[in-house]
Amino acid sequence: MLAGHECSTTGSVGIAVFPENGSDALTLTKNADIAMYLAKEEGKNDYRFFSPEIKSQSIERLMLEADLRHALEFDQFTLHYQPKLDVQTGRITGLEALLRWVHPELGNVPPMDFISLAEETGLILPIGLWVLKTACAQNMAWQRDGLPSMSMAVNLSPRQFLDENLLRDIDELLISTGMPAHLLQLEITESMVMQNVDRAVRVLDQIQSRGVRLAIDDFGTGYSSMSLMKQFPIDTIKIDRSFVRDLENSSQDRAIAKAIISMGKALGLTVVAEGVETAEQDAFLRGHECDELQGYLFSRPIPAESIALLLRPTLLSPSLQPSAFPISTHVRKAVAVKA
Repeated sequence: MLAGHECSTTGSVGIAVFPENGSDALTLTKNADIAMYLAKEEGKNDYRFFSPEIKSQSIERLMLEADLRHALEFDQFTLHYQPKLDVQTGRITGLEALLRWVHPELGNVPPMDFISLAEETGLILPIGLWVLKTACAQNMAWQRDGLPSMSMAVNLSPRQFLDENLLRDIDELLISTGMPAHLLQLEITESMVMQNVDRAVRVLDQIQSRGVRLAIDDFGTGYSSMSLMKQFPIDTIKIDRSFVRDLENSSQDRAIAKAIISMGKALGLTVVAEGVETAEQDAFLRGHECDELQGYLFSRPIPAESIALLLRPTLLSPSLQPSAFPISTHVRKAVAVKA
């Protein structure tokens, strides 16, 4: 009982056995600690025995964490950008910035291998700020080069969303890069806003008051209710790729996609489908009036210089205006060659 409230606790146990896992107390304790953290990572309230394989995984994780701490300092991060296509006009309307880590020894480290680690260690805060600044600065550099004005979508991590300096950082990066606020779109997930609804609404209201646009990413995979969704000052929802992947074969996924599009339309939101890879998926989403499409069918995430090729109007007919233009086959081929 704590302050009159009944609280229940669970235990995660790591076990090291003498002498196989150590011949002294220090080694046994260290190895038991490694096994305990594995029990926590795999769901908590459980136990794990230490093994050489666990130690190897732990050492690899520690080494990756150490390298991640120096990745910003050694300029190992880069951004790739994935276009979003407007269904009605067939034109590129925006880009999403995606983080890439080029390790000097490991090569390209998949985001799934380091994003969660950055989140757990708190490194996601300086890394996330670097992503925001770099994406906004790049967008303005493209505009100074005469390329069309584009919205730039950047994902916020859960830790960034909870950071008390978030609003200050947004203000400072908009000033330092000269980026118009309406061209920046911050993508958050359902689970992030549902952890503390009152705080989430306050923060989102303050972000929107600056003119920055807001999107709910991976929509449909969380647990938000419609009554709560209408409280959030968002302007875009993105249909998660898990519902797009099997549109051709799954009547359930088709029903979910249709429901999300209908709900978005009813609320006056822009609906974006991500993970579009086939002509059949494209046809279904267009037929049900999805607003924007994003996926490998149109373009993979590509480096900044390849985006410049994609957007530069001189690649197309002189009659086309530089505001934006359709993604044509020969432009996609040019980008593929450049990338």
